[in-house]
Amino acid sequence: MSLLTFWLQGDFVIRFVALALLALSVSSWVVILWKFRLLRRVQADVPQSTAAFWQAAQFEEAHARVAQFDRDQSVTPMLNATLLPLGGTLAAAGERQHQLTRVLRDSMQITLQRLQWGQLLLATAGAIGPFVGLLGTVWGIFNALSGMAEAGQITLDKVAGPVGEALVMTAAGLAVAIPAVLAYNVFGRMVAQIEVALEGFAQDLLNLLTGRQD
Repeated sequence: MSLLTFWLQGDFVIRFVALALLALSVSSWVVILWKFRLLRRVQADVPQSTAAFWQAAQFEEAHARVAQFDRDQSVTPMLNATLLPLGGTLAAAGERQHQLTRVLRDSMQITLQRLQWGQLLLATAGAIGPFVGLLGTVWGIFNALSGMAEAGQITLDKVAGPVGEALVMTAAGLAVAIPAVLAYNVFGRMVAQIEVALEGFAQDLLNLLTGRQD
Protein backbone atom coordinates (compact mmCIF):
# COMPACT_ATOMS: atom_id res chain seq x y z
CA MET A 1 0.00 0.00 0.00
CA SER A 2 1.49 3.32 -1.10
CA LEU A 3 1.23 6.59 0.79
CA LEU A 4 -1.36 7.79 -1.70
CA THR A 5 -3.44 4.70 -1.00
CA PHE A 6 -2.90 5.25 2.71
CA TRP A 7 -4.27 8.79 2.30
CA LEU A 8 -7.22 7.71 0.14
CA GLN A 9 -8.15 4.89 2.47
CA GLY A 10 -7.60 6.98 5.58
CA ASP A 11 -10.55 8.22 7.54
CA PHE A 12 -11.32 11.74 8.79
CA VAL A 13 -8.78 11.55 11.63
CA ILE A 14 -5.87 10.56 9.37
CA ARG A 15 -6.64 13.27 6.86
CA PHE A 16 -7.14 15.87 9.58
CA VAL A 17 -3.79 15.01 11.16
CA ALA A 18 -2.03 15.17 7.80
CA LEU A 19 -3.57 18.54 6.95
CA ALA A 20 -2.78 19.87 10.44
CA LEU A 21 0.87 18.89 10.07
CA LEU A 22 1.00 20.44 6.61
CA ALA A 23 -0.52 23.68 7.90
CA LEU A 24 1.92 23.79 10.83
CA SER A 25 4.87 23.14 8.54
CA VAL A 26 3.94 25.79 5.97
CA SER A 27 3.09 28.44 8.57
CA SER A 28 6.28 27.70 10.52
CA TRP A 29 8.50 28.06 7.47
CA VAL A 30 6.79 31.28 6.45
CA VAL A 31 7.46 32.70 9.92
CA ILE A 32 11.03 31.36 9.95
CA LEU A 33 11.95 32.94 6.63
CA TRP A 34 10.25 36.24 7.48
CA LYS A 35 11.74 36.53 10.97
CA PHE A 36 15.23 35.54 9.84
CA ARG A 37 15.25 38.32 7.25
CA LEU A 38 13.75 40.85 9.68
CA LEU A 39 15.99 40.11 12.65
CA ARG A 40 19.19 39.96 10.61
CA ARG A 41 18.33 43.37 9.17
CA VAL A 42 17.47 44.85 12.57
CA GLN A 43 20.66 43.45 14.09
CA ALA A 44 22.63 45.31 11.44
CA ASP A 45 20.55 48.52 11.52
CA VAL A 46 20.43 49.18 15.27
CA PRO A 47 24.21 49.63 15.72
CA GLN A 48 24.40 51.75 12.58
CA SER A 49 21.44 53.87 13.66
CA THR A 50 22.77 54.50 17.14
CA ALA A 51 26.24 55.29 15.79
CA ALA A 52 24.72 57.77 13.34
CA PHE A 53 22.80 59.39 16.19
CA TRP A 54 25.87 60.02 18.31
CA GLN A 55 27.85 61.34 15.36
CA ALA A 56 25.32 64.13 14.72
CA ALA A 57 25.86 67.64 16.04
CA GLN A 58 22.24 68.39 17.00
CA PHE A 59 19.25 66.31 18.05
CA GLU A 60 17.26 67.26 14.94
CA GLU A 61 20.15 66.28 12.69
CA ALA A 62 20.54 63.03 14.62
CA HIS A 63 16.87 62.18 14.08
CA ALA A 64 17.29 62.60 10.33
CA ARG A 65 20.50 60.56 10.25
CA VAL A 66 18.92 57.68 12.17
CA ALA A 67 16.00 57.53 9.71
CA GLN A 68 18.46 56.78 6.90
CA PHE A 69 19.65 53.56 8.57
CA ASP A 70 16.60 52.47 10.56
CA ARG A 71 14.81 50.53 7.82
CA ASP A 72 12.45 48.68 10.17
CA GLN A 73 11.70 51.54 12.56
CA SER A 74 13.39 50.04 15.59
CA VAL A 75 15.21 53.13 16.89
CA THR A 76 13.22 55.99 15.34
CA PRO A 77 10.08 55.38 17.47
CA MET A 78 12.11 56.03 20.62
CA LEU A 79 13.28 59.35 19.22
CA ASN A 80 9.70 60.24 18.29
CA ALA A 81 8.57 59.29 21.79
CA THR A 82 10.84 61.92 23.32
CA LEU A 83 8.54 64.59 21.87
CA LEU A 84 6.52 64.66 25.08
CA PRO A 85 2.79 65.47 25.08
CA LEU A 86 1.54 68.93 25.86
CA GLY A 87 0.38 69.85 29.33
CA GLY A 88 -3.12 69.26 30.64
CA THR A 89 -3.02 65.46 30.70
CA LEU A 90 -1.76 62.87 33.14
CA ALA A 91 0.75 61.75 30.50
CA ALA A 92 2.37 65.19 30.77
CA ALA A 93 2.35 65.25 34.56
CA GLY A 94 5.42 64.66 36.68
CA GLU A 95 9.07 65.34 36.17
CA ARG A 96 10.57 65.27 32.71
CA GLN A 97 12.85 62.36 33.59
CA HIS A 98 9.92 60.22 34.63
CA GLN A 99 7.96 61.12 31.51
CA LEU A 100 10.90 60.23 29.29
CA THR A 101 11.45 56.96 31.13
CA ARG A 102 7.83 55.98 30.58
CA VAL A 103 7.60 56.88 26.89
CA LEU A 104 10.95 55.28 26.05
CA ARG A 105 9.98 52.09 27.86
CA ASP A 106 6.62 51.94 26.09
CA SER A 107 8.17 52.62 22.69
CA MET A 108 10.79 49.92 23.17
CA GLN A 109 8.19 47.38 24.30
CA ILE A 110 6.13 47.99 21.16
CA THR A 111 9.22 47.40 19.02
CA LEU A 112 10.10 44.20 20.89
CA GLN A 113 6.55 42.89 20.57
CA ARG A 114 6.81 43.34 16.82
CA LEU A 115 10.14 41.54 16.71
CA GLN A 116 8.78 38.69 18.86
CA TRP A 117 5.78 38.13 16.59
CA GLY A 118 5.62 34.52 15.42
CA GLN A 119 7.50 33.10 18.39
CA LEU A 120 4.28 31.64 19.81
CA LEU A 121 3.55 29.85 16.55
CA LEU A 122 7.04 28.33 16.46
CA ALA A 123 6.77 27.24 20.08
CA THR A 124 3.37 25.68 19.43
CA ALA A 125 4.55 23.83 16.32
CA GLY A 126 7.60 22.54 18.17
CA ALA A 127 5.55 21.40 21.15
CA ILE A 128 2.59 19.70 19.49
CA GLY A 129 4.08 18.56 16.17
CA PRO A 130 5.43 15.22 17.43
CA PHE A 131 2.24 14.45 19.33
CA VAL A 132 0.02 15.23 16.35
CA GLY A 133 2.17 12.93 14.23
CA LEU A 134 2.04 10.24 16.92
CA LEU A 135 -1.74 10.50 16.98
CA GLY A 136 -1.82 9.84 13.24
CA THR A 137 0.49 6.87 13.64
CA VAL A 138 -1.50 5.28 16.45
CA TRP A 139 -4.76 5.82 14.64
CA GLY A 140 -3.37 4.44 11.37
CA ILE A 141 -2.04 1.33 13.08
CA PHE A 142 -5.34 0.83 14.85
CA ASN A 143 -7.28 1.06 11.61
CA ALA A 144 -4.87 -1.28 9.81
CA LEU A 145 -5.05 -3.93 12.53
CA SER A 146 -8.82 -3.61 12.79
CA GLY A 147 -9.19 -4.14 9.06
CA MET A 148 -6.94 -7.19 9.12
CA ALA A 149 -8.75 -8.65 12.12
CA GLU A 150 -12.07 -8.36 10.34
CA ALA A 151 -10.58 -10.04 7.25
CA GLY A 152 -8.92 -12.72 9.41
CA GLN A 153 -5.55 -12.24 7.73
CA ILE A 154 -3.15 -11.03 10.42
CA THR A 155 0.38 -12.04 9.41
CA LEU A 156 3.72 -10.36 9.95
CA ASP A 157 4.22 -9.38 6.32
CA LYS A 158 0.74 -7.91 6.09
CA VAL A 159 1.21 -5.93 9.32
CA ALA A 160 4.65 -4.55 8.45
CA GLY A 161 3.49 -2.52 5.44
CA PRO A 162 0.59 -0.60 7.02
CA VAL A 163 2.50 -0.07 10.27
CA GLY A 164 5.53 1.28 8.40
CA GLU A 165 3.37 3.69 6.43
CA ALA A 166 1.58 4.81 9.59
CA LEU A 167 4.95 5.59 11.19
CA VAL A 168 5.47 8.19 8.45
CA MET A 169 3.05 10.39 10.40
CA THR A 170 5.42 10.39 13.38
CA ALA A 171 8.31 11.28 11.10
CA ALA A 172 6.24 14.09 9.63
CA GLY A 173 5.52 15.41 13.11
CA LEU A 174 9.23 15.48 13.92
CA ALA A 175 9.97 17.17 10.60
CA VAL A 176 7.58 19.94 11.63
CA ALA A 177 8.82 20.25 15.22
CA ILE A 178 12.60 20.20 14.82
CA PRO A 179 12.96 23.27 12.54
CA ALA A 180 10.40 25.16 14.64
CA VAL A 181 12.25 24.50 17.90
CA LEU A 182 15.64 25.39 16.44
CA ALA A 183 14.28 28.60 14.93
CA TYR A 184 12.52 29.50 18.18
CA ASN A 185 15.78 29.25 20.12
CA VAL A 186 17.86 31.12 17.53
CA PHE A 187 15.32 33.93 17.15
CA GLY A 188 14.90 34.23 20.90
CA ARG A 189 18.63 34.83 21.23
CA MET A 190 18.61 37.37 18.41
CA VAL A 191 15.71 39.30 19.94
CA ALA A 192 17.46 39.29 23.31
CA GLN A 193 20.59 40.79 21.75
CA ILE A 194 18.54 43.49 20.04
CA GLU A 195 16.74 44.22 23.31
CA VAL A 196 20.05 44.76 25.10
CA ALA A 197 21.18 47.19 22.39
CA LEU A 198 17.89 49.12 22.51
CA GLU A 199 17.90 49.29 26.31
CA GLY A 200 21.42 50.67 26.29
CA PHE A 201 20.53 53.33 23.72
CA ALA A 202 17.36 54.25 25.61
CA GLN A 203 19.33 54.75 28.81
CA ASP A 204 21.96 56.85 27.05
CA LEU A 205 19.24 58.88 25.35
CA LEU A 206 17.51 59.45 28.69
CA ASN A 207 20.74 60.65 30.25
CA LEU A 208 21.37 62.99 27.32
CA LEU A 209 17.92 64.56 27.37
CA THR A 210 17.65 64.95 31.13
CA GLY A 211 21.15 66.34 31.24
CA ARG A 212 20.26 68.88 28.56
CA GLN A 213 17.13 69.84 30.42
CA ASP A 214 19.02 70.33 33.66
